[in-house]
Amino acid sequence: MWGRMYPRLLELGPITVYTYGVLLAAAYLLGLKLAMVRASRRGLDAGRVLDLGIYIIISALVGAKLLLLVTDFQTFRNDPKELLTLARSGGVFYGGLILAVSVALWYIRRVGLPLWTTCDVFAPGIALGHAIGRFGCLFAGCCYGRPTSKPWGITFTDPFAATNVGTPLGIPLHPTQLYEAAAELLILGILLVTERKGRPYPGRTFWLYMLLYAITRFVIEFYRGDERGAVGMFSTSQFISIILAPLAIGMLIYLSRRAEAPVPERKRKPKKAA
Repeated sequence: MWGRMYPRLLELGPITVYTYGVLLAAAYLLGLKLAMVRASRRGLDAGRVLDLGIYIIISALVGAKLLLLVTDFQTFRNDPKELLTLARSGGVFYGGLILAVSVALWYIRRVGLPLWTTCDVFAPGIALGHAIGRFGCLFAGCCYGRPTSKPWGITFTDPFAATNVGTPLGIPLHPTQLYEAAAELLILGILLVTERKGRPYPGRTFWLYMLLYAITRFVIEFYRGDERGAVGMFSTSQFISIILAPLAIGMLIYLSRRAEAPVPERKRKPKKAA
């Protein structure tokens, strides 16, 4: 399958509109819109939820680029000019996720929103936004896969993608961008279908997302062909997944048991005789 992608959507004189940027903006806006709809159904303060969404978007952008800087530090160190690519790249999703969650937890506690209910509100929006964002990666040629002989392999041909993010041209590659987009849409469906099943409790949707994403990301990483840094025998994202998956399982068990625990009744003080 040939991949005549269009990393540059429009060129109007000196102004270039990049396809990745347009889809990334759409990803954040649609993810935030879904979170706002879900928040209103749960009676959460719309203004604070919107502010939280903006904090999440900003911290996700910064965190993704910071982790890219860390994982590709040697490249940037050897050629400081490569730092300019940080402005054009989306970065590493896990970096954005970690910083966004950290900032979100701080803001939620600061303004007094219900912690795990608020996290549940945003989880499907993260999955939706990430799926859309991966289509941006496909058009840009980044996050590409290893060479493959499979009939669904995708061959990139645009020289700009090679220059911008090092995409191999003329070689069939695993369409790892589509693998991850499909995985995120599947996760989104699972979250929306299951969150009202069984015995729901605050935090279940959020930590289920974390668990499912960690598993799918760990597997998809075996098919990635771009440089992503390594921790021992694993890529950076696989290493984070190895930590995140058991943490998510532990939190699901903990929150489930806490929800089952009966709330102790307060003992009434005996009235004094008049």
